[in-house]
Amino acid sequence: MNLLETILEAQGGGAVRGLAQNFGIDERQATAAIQQFLPALSSGLKRNVGSEGGLQALLGALEKGSHDQYLQQPERLTRPETVSDGNAILGHLLGGKDVSRQVAGNAAASTGLPVDLLKQMLPIVATMAMGALSKNTAQQGIQSRAAAQQPANDLLGMLTPMLDADGDGSVADDLLGMAAKFFSR
Repeated sequence: MNLLETILEAQGGGAVRGLAQNFGIDERQATAAIQQFLPALSSGLKRNVGSEGGLQALLGALEKGSHDQYLQQPERLTRPETVSDGNAILGHLLGGKDVSRQVAGNAAASTGLPVDLLKQMLPIVATMAMGALSKNTAQQGIQSRAAAQQPANDLLGMLTPMLDADGDGSVADDLLGMAAKFFSR
């Protein structure tokens, strides 16, 4: 299951419903925002995992972070610590506020939602994405395999289906599409 599917199906749609209610939008709009954010988040995640020590740092964060709480308990999405956690995640994945603003701007152009609203949503969606990744990795046993010193390429191969935003089996087209949007602005 990829990250988008995991988020959309969490708590029978309750996570997306909670996000929509928190921001005064409908579930269709919340889903569209999530779909626009995930390629950028996935790209940052893939870049971090590919860097030296990045994979172990990610696995450590997934093991210790309790990120699955954001999908299991959608009411947590409204808490200030969720936004703080999300901003920390964005710092790791996107590298800075300028990139986050650009991601929100691109999402606004695609969804028709106000950019200021999307800037507020982005950290919360980042926590949801980490929650989905945590849930998926736990289900696939990635953490225990990492402890057994499985090579990084095998782990990247296991992460690819979760990072594949459009479900076609390749992350490359998702990254290229995101890059095209990024540079077309």
